[in-house]
Order: sequence, then C-alpha cells, then structure tokens
Amino acid sequence: MNFHNHQNIAERKQTQSFKVNWRFSKIQVPDLMNVISLSRIVAYWTERQPNTVALKHEDQSITWAELEATTNRLARAYAELGVKENDFVTIGLPNGIEFFESCFALWKLGATPQPVSAKLPVLEREQIVEIANPSIVVGAPAGDHAGFTVLGEGYQPDPTLDDGPLPEVTADSFKVMTSGGSTGRPKLIVSGTPAEYDIDSFSFNFKVQSSVLIPGPLYHNGPFSWAMVGLFLGNQVTITTRFDAENTLRIIQNEQVTTIYLVPTMMQRIWNLPDDIRLSYKVDTMETLWHLAAPCPIWLKEAFIEWFGADVIWELYGGTEAQGGTRITGTEWLEHKGSVGKPTELCEMIIVGENGERLPPGEVGEIFMRPIMGPGTTYRYIGAEAKAIDGGFESLGDLGYMDEDGYLYLSDRLTDMVLSGAANIYPAEVEAAIDSLEGVRSSAVIGLPDDDMGNLVHAIVDVPDRNITEEQMLNHLAERLVRYKIPRTVEFVTEPLRDDAGKVRRKTLREARI
Repeated sequence: MNFHNHQNIAERKQTQSFKVNWRFSKIQVPDLMNVISLSRIVAYWTERQPNTVALKHEDQSITWAELEATTNRLARAYAELGVKENDFVTIGLPNGIEFFESCFALWKLGATPQPVSAKLPVLEREQIVEIANPSIVVGAPAGDHAGFTVLGEGYQPDPTLDDGPLPEVTADSFKVMTSGGSTGRPKLIVSGTPAEYDIDSFSFNFKVQSSVLIPGPLYHNGPFSWAMVGLFLGNQVTITTRFDAENTLRIIQNEQVTTIYLVPTMMQRIWNLPDDIRLSYKVDTMETLWHLAAPCPIWLKEAFIEWFGADVIWELYGGTEAQGGTRITGTEWLEHKGSVGKPTELCEMIIVGENGERLPPGEVGEIFMRPIMGPGTTYRYIGAEAKAIDGGFESLGDLGYMDEDGYLYLSDRLTDMVLSGAANIYPAEVEAAIDSLEGVRSSAVIGLPDDDMGNLVHAIVDVPDRNITEEQMLNHLAERLVRYKIPRTVEFVTEPLRDDAGKVRRKTLREARI
C-alpha cells in the first residue's frame, strides 16, 4: 500500500482569500502566518542559533551557521552550472549531510530537488532523468547521462565563491518525488506546495528547536518530508546511513530525541531485540513516534503503545500526491483498533463500489479522496495520469471501509503493487527487466508474506528451454534494478503465464503459492 504522505495542500493563488498550511488541518488567514521562503529558512535559524548543531550523521555534524555558509557557496556553484528558478535537479546522493546541503542550495536558487536512490542502476536513473529533464544531476558517476551536467558524490564548489546571503526566491514546488509506475515506467510527483514554510506551525506534532531522528532513506517521501520539516522548525535532525534497531535506541538516548519517523518493519526489528538490550536504553524523551508507509500489525502497535504510551504513537495514511489522508493517535486507536484514523479536515474521502456507487459504513470498496481546495491543487504527475472519478476524487489503489464514526480501515490493495519493508514495488517494472533476458518467454512478479518485511518479491519465470539459471537471472537484474526491487526468490516454469490477451493473474498465482 502506498502510505507515503504529508498533508500539505498549500497553493499560491492570488484569488484565494486564505491559505492552507502544511500542518494537518488548520486553515489560517495571512496575518496569522509566519511563512518563510525555504531560500531564507536556514538564515532564519542561523540568526537565532548559529552554533547549534543542525544535522548529525554518524560522526559528522554541521551547525546552522556552517550550513548557511556552505549552502550559499554551493548555490552559487550550481548557478554557474546553469541551475535557474523552477528548474528540477535530480539528486542521487546517499543519506548524509551532503544530501541536505544540495537541497537547501537548490531552494536558495528557487529550484526544486528531485531525489532518487543513490543505488539506482544507470538504466533506471536514465529513465527518470529523461522525464525530469533536470538542469544538472547530482550524485551520479561522471560518465553517466550524456548531455547533462553531472556532479559526483563529494562535489566541492570553488572555495573562493562568496558564502554570503543570496536574494530571496521561492520555487513553485518544493519537491519532486519519484515513484515506480504501474506500467513499469517511473513517474514524477510534482508537489503543488511552493518552497516556503510557516514556522509557527507544528506540523507532524513536532517540537521546535528539539531533536529529531530519521532512520529511513531520504529519497522516499516520508523520511524526506519528516526530516525537512524537522529542520524547518529549527530542530537538530539526526540521520543514519541505514537502519539498525539497536543503534536507533542508542541515538534516541544519546541525542535525547523527541520525534522519530519509523515504518512497521523498523518497529518489528526494534521489538525483536532481546529485552535486556531493548530495555537498557532510556527513551523517555520521546514525545512523538510516527509510523506510516505500511500496515502495522495490531499486536505490534499494542506493544509500542504499552512501551511508549498511547499519546506518543501517531499514524498517518495517504499518498505522496497529498490529495488527502487520515491520521490517528494511539489513544484514538485503542478505541478503534485496526483503524488508520479519520480523514483530515483538508480532504474529503469516500468509499466506492464496483459500479461506482458510494458505499455506506461497514462495506468494503475502493478508497477515493480529494483535497478541499480542489483537484490538482496538491500535485501533478509527469509520466502518468491519476485514477479519478466524477467530482475529482482520486484513488491510491487501496480497498477499505469506514465505521459509523468515520474511521477508515484498510482491507487490501486493489492493484498488484508489492509492499516490501515500506517500499512500493510495481510488478510490471520488475517483469520488464526479467523479460529482457534472452530465453525468457514471460514472467509474473508477486509478493509473498514475510513476518519481517511484510512481503518478499517472488518471480515466476517462464523459460521453455530451461536454459537460464537463477544466478544468471539475478546478475541480469542487478544491472537493471535497484537492490530492493530484485526478487528474493525465483521460480522457473515452462508453461505460459499470460493468457491470449496478454493478461497475467497475479492474484491467482499468489494464492496458489500461499
């Protein structure tokens, strides 16, 4: 399921008499807002806490004053390379301080960061660069992407460049996230929110000038959004190269973390630590633990509520597109176990039956939503089209129902997307890579249940001549897919997997193997 979301539906419209903030639900009038362009937000906090640490990553840290100076210089270097206002820039950097420096340098030019995984194979990155048409590519090998200026990881601007303030400029969109498409081709999700932020808001129940931990990959929408909002509110944000259960508890204790972003797979790995290790760390500074991006087992959520307290545990459901979503506190959840919450005040949500009819409480159907400011105000696609019905309601492809109190319960995916460890994996994309290997007649990719990851990717490959080994297949895929999309298991068959119309019944194949 696609749960990545932060509820931001702000759009600059001269004709609007009000504006919706990134916070969950509050509509504010202009004179009550303290909106700052992201081109100035580092300077804002530098003026107030110049020597306070802004970012920590492993044994590295950077203060607000250092972040201001380095991003000013980097912005000027990017400008010399041709980055202009409202340009997209593809960022393929791993988790680290350099990732943030690149994003803030772009915002200072009024440009928009477009993050991708640092581990993407060149062929997959090429598809994204082709549709994004960025002014430069950051974090890729020098020989990649002919016709584009490419800066490798570790790029350093000319030290003689001015590190003083730049003119204020605000991009029309503060982020462009990447998603695999159901057709096997990537798509871009261009946020409808301009590159500005109301620092008087408390988005995601964050504190101000406190301590935030983000142990997830920054090219995903959830970790990206939570990390950036943490910084926008003057917090120290600690990031990790990769998730480690015990190290997460160690950082909470050492950095006195008050807010953390997790997915259920991370929560389960923390809970699976031996009690003498898990309970040896002090975690009483925690005030808000967000979990999203995947369904959370009821037993696991109950365990975390008992451990941290119901008021600490928050859950959110929605999509990167931000047409709408739900949220729920641990206290509410105890009264509505299994629910992902009520729709926020920023959206409308309906349950639709197979014939397009709106369903009453208790009946399972497809979930559709739309923002209160109207269709198309929160995002636009490049490389795809939304699934919409009359009235501008759009679907993320999830099935569910609402109870009599208006709380949403998720049932299943309507589509064949595989959710593995909170990562969305589209079978068509993996199948296209498999089918490109000589000797393969057809393939089908499904998700099989796994206690740790939720689902594991399983490939069923039709090889009529039996002349391909699993090693050959995996080596072939390693050149074409990022690691988490590569099937964990491969099954070879000799009968066709698609019918005469070219259709594959992944649900039937999955049920047979379960």
